Amino acid sequence: MVTVAHVLNVPCSHSCEHHKQMPLIVFFRGINVGGHRNFRPSLLAKQLAAYEVVNIGAAGTFVVRKPGPRTKFLAELRRKLPFESEIAFCDSEELVQLASENPFAHESPRPDLIHFVSILSKPTRRQVPPCAIPNEADWYVRILGSTNRLVYGVYRRHMKSIGHLSQIDKLFGSPATTRSWSTILSILRATK
Repeated sequence: MVTVAHVLNVPCSHSCEHHKQMPLIVFFRGINVGGHRNFRPSLLAKQLAAYEVVNIGAAGTFVVRKPGPRTKFLAELRRKLPFESEIAFCDSEELVQLASENPFAHESPRPDLIHFVSILSKPTRRQVPPCAIPNEADWYVRILGSTNRLVYGVYRRHMKSIGHLSQIDKLFGSPATTRSWSTILSILRATK
């Protein structure tokens, strides 16, 4: 069986050198939305060039190919931000693992639905079963599953969905930031 890890050429052995310095994926929450807290992530990525930071789009998503000690990198990142921002992060290995499990295999693509992954700012042990928000009959967001910092599901392409996505924070007890599955796949391609 061909997995996402094979397609992306990501080694599976955890003892290899590549896994000792896995890229760090950084997600900013609530920037460049509705004219508030605007900045150019591409310029910040250039300022962090020593860490080999790759900017993915305008929403504030970075692939950090050489993060070094995580606390040192995150402290420097926060110092360079023009304002305070909630930052979520995970190792690229977590996204590779999720992609290899093919979490949307049973969800047929439809133009009115978006597959998403929400990244929690803090890992959680809270177990939330698959559920619909606000309810099964009238859902805008459907949570299909979660692992550690990652929550995945489907939302309707509708303005009300944004408000319902914020319920993930309450369900899991941690601020979350959301990206589409196509963005997650772009991130995985950039980790090579």
